[in-house]
Formats: sequence, structure tokens, C-alpha cells
Amino acid sequence: MRMLKLQALLLAVVIAAFPALLPADDHGQVVSVAKTDFAAAGLGRKGLDLLMEKHGRVYIVASPGEMAALAARRIAYTVETTRFLPTGQQGSSAGGGINGAYHSTLEVETELRTLERDHPGLAKVTEVGESLEKRKIYALKISDNASQDENEPAVLFMGCHHAREWISVEVPFLFGKYLLENYDLNQDVRDLVDGSEIWIVPIVNPDGLEYSIHVYRYWRKNRRANTDGTYGVDINRNYGYRWGYDNAGSSGLPGSEVYRGTGPFSEPETAAVRGLFMARDFRAMVSFHSYSQTILFPWGYTVDPAPLEAELNAVAGTMSGLIAAVRGTAYSYGQASRLLYTTNGDTADWTHSIAGAPSFTIELPPVDIDHGGFFNDEAAIGAIFEENLPAMLYLARYAVDHPLPRRKRTPVREDRSAAPVIGSGKIVK
Repeated sequence: MRMLKLQALLLAVVIAAFPALLPADDHGQVVSVAKTDFAAAGLGRKGLDLLMEKHGRVYIVASPGEMAALAARRIAYTVETTRFLPTGQQGSSAGGGINGAYHSTLEVETELRTLERDHPGLAKVTEVGESLEKRKIYALKISDNASQDENEPAVLFMGCHHAREWISVEVPFLFGKYLLENYDLNQDVRDLVDGSEIWIVPIVNPDGLEYSIHVYRYWRKNRRANTDGTYGVDINRNYGYRWGYDNAGSSGLPGSEVYRGTGPFSEPETAAVRGLFMARDFRAMVSFHSYSQTILFPWGYTVDPAPLEAELNAVAGTMSGLIAAVRGTAYSYGQASRLLYTTNGDTADWTHSIAGAPSFTIELPPVDIDHGGFFNDEAAIGAIFEENLPAMLYLARYAVDHPLPRRKRTPVREDRSAAPVIGSGKIVK
């Protein structure tokens, strides 16, 4: 995947063949700004949708208003959209419709129901919630008596908080499929499943995924109709721990790509995850995203270390090594706020604060936008899953084997000081 080359396509051909893949005028464009200008203008604190930094330039998905604001402030930018078009997705493919081998919400539901049918007793599909547009949010429970509540240690793997990150759906789904298909073939898998509950939520944001497939490929948020006429809440900024801590790790402006919503758990998608997580003894959590090949752990809201930083770092390091051992793909790892950028109200900070469980955000390949960005070649889906499989098995086993007393459902830190910060978190227009 890291050797993937971007195809050079004429813009006219792309518009004809891929009408939903280029940003529409009312959505925005991929632009780049010189890193020196980016830093001097303090753009890192403005709630922009940052893609990457490379060769002295910072890449952003910018709305028309944001581009106008850059121009008004005399910050030079270059429109880069046509450089970053998908590879390996030539309209319809053998894998499916316009989303190719990637799964839509209906396709995921169908496949989950098939796994439940084909593996009675081991698999149970549960509706854990409903999206704004009334799509079901499904979880697949895998255990030796899946229909029973045996109060076993549980591990949670989730995908698609962010709509455009299609690969994040595939990896947790394929993990569930692997466990079920290898239960009778692999004693280690059998022992893991018999002694735990593995929960898979492939799509946390079904409305956003469908919008990304059919309307606008770069769509990130859910489909909340905001009061100012914009759409979407970044549901990975809508969890309760340190929600609204500052305007660097999230934004109070509805038009921002990192808009945190009107309050913690204001969105039905995050409320669904909260209900699932709080009802069981989850001892570890992974939220898959893309891209950058990193394993991130709390805290995201501050550069201060989490109380359990040594454990988190050791587990992340082991997972990174297991991934690299498959075919040499390097995943960096570290505290989210130090390795990537600050976030507040995100999934991993919340699950870690509530349960004390090892909680990770795994940013899947590619390593950068020049190697595909959000547009993973669908032919690489299997390879990306295979690289991550040993790390997922390790984390699940680790969680089962480490029932530490501190992993009780009480906050690691009290959240009384996390008063919301209300106001601008973005370029003033």
C-alpha cells in the first residue's frame, strides 16, 4: 500500500467518471498552505480540517468561506484537489457499486446477519442505537454463548466515526469474520472467544458514510442539521470527557469540520456507543480511523501524560511491532496530543477515563496523502487487515488476561474542571 502511486487523470474525465469524488463548490477543496504561513497565522488553533503536513506545506480541506478568509488575510494557498484522486476505484467494480469492495451500511448489515446465521451460538447482531436519519447502528457480539449475558471481560473494536474513512469499516468487520471462521480451526481463537466477549461496531456513523459514498467523498461528520444552515457534528469530538475543553482540540462553530456539537453526547451515534460501553465490562477499546499509520493513546486533550501512560505506551509499542512483523509496515505510536494534534471530546479519552481500559485510536494506512490518503486502493483492504490482525488478537488477549482492580467503572480523573469553552475556534470571516 505504501508503494501505491497516484494515477494522473484529466479533470474532465474524473468529473465525468467520478461525480461524487471531487468536492462540490459548497463543500470545499483540498488546499495547501506554506507551513511558515500556517504557523504565523495560528491556523493550527482554528478548527480547520487538517489532512497532513509534508515538504513544508500543510494540507487542509477548506470550505469556500475558509478559502475566502485565507485570501482576506493574505495567506497564499494552492488548490490541490485534483492531485489527490482515488486509485483502484474505477466506477463500479467486481466488489460492488460506486464504493467498490468497500461496504455500504446495507452491505454491512447483510454481512453481519449472514455471520449470525452461519455461526449460531457464536455470533449475535444487536441494534445498539439509531442515527439521526434513522439508520440502525449495529454491533456484532462474538462469544461462546453470544445470546447469553455471562458477564465476561469484553473488548470493543469500532470503525467509521468519520465518514470518509472507508477502510476503518473494513478492518473491524474482517476481524469479526476471522474470529468466527477460525473458531473451529485455531485453538488460540477458540480460547479467546470462549473466555470473552468481542464486540464489533463497524459503522458508528452510518449517515455520514452513505453521504460520503453517494454525494461527497470527503464528508467527515454526521448529518446533523445545524441551526446556522450547515450540516454535521464531528462525533469524535462529541464524547463526554473534557468535551469543549478548548477551541484547539474541537470547535464551537457548526461549520467547522471538528464541530463538537451543542453538548457532550448530543448526537445519537455517540449516545449509542455510550450505552453499549457502560453496560459491559470493556477492558480495551480500539477506534479505527485513517490515515497516517499511527497508534494513538490518551490523553488527546492535553500534552500531560495519562496516569497509565507507561502501560498504554507498552501495549501500543507491542501492537506496532506485531504489525511491522507481518510485512514491514511501520506504525508510529505515542500519546495522541504529542504525536498528532490535540483533540477533546474524543472516543479514546472518554473510554479510558471512564473504565481505565487501554484505549487506542489506530490510524490505518496509507502513511500520507501522496500514497492515497482517504482513497485506499480497494485491492489493499485484505493486506491492511492482515497487518492489523496480530495486534488485534494481542490486545484482546491482553485485556482478558489483565483484570486489574483499577479497571472499574469510575473515572480515572474527575471531569469537574472541564467547563465548555464557547466561542470562535476558527478563522474569523
